[in-house]
Amino acid sequence: MALLDRVVLAVEKPLKEAIWGCRMCGQCILHATGLRCPMRCPNNLRNGPCGGVRADGGCEVYPDRRCVWVEAWEGSRRLPIFGDNIEHLQKPVDWRLAGTSSWINLVSRRDAVVPDGWPQLADAKRA
Repeated sequence: MALLDRVVLAVEKPLKEAIWGCRMCGQCILHATGLRCPMRCPNNLRNGPCGGVRADGGCEVYPDRRCVWVEAWEGSRRLPIFGDNIEHLQKPVDWRLAGTSSWINLVSRRDAVVPDGWPQLADAKRA
C-alpha cells in the first residue's frame, strides 16, 4: 500500500468508525443511506432491509437493535439534499476493496467497477 493510501486510511478509518459506525467496505454510500453505514447490517445487505425487520423496527438477527435500514430511511428523510439517493439501486459490494479507503477509491474510480450482469448501472454511471 502506498504511503498516501496509508495516511488517508489512518485518518478516514477512525473518523468514519467513530461517527458512522463504518465497516470500511471501501465503497462508501453514506450519502445514499441517511448517513448510516449499511454494512452494519448483520446480513450485509446493500439495498434495503431483509424480510425479517420487526414491527417495532428491530433487527431480525439482533432484536435489541434497530434495523440499520430503518435508521437509513429515517435519516434520508432528514437529509433532503440526499433524500432520493436511498431509492437508487446500489451495486453489490466488491469485497476486494474491504479495508481500503473509500475516499481514495472514489477519486481513483476503483469503486466504479460494476460487476458483470449489472449493465444498467454501468450505463447509468457513464451518462
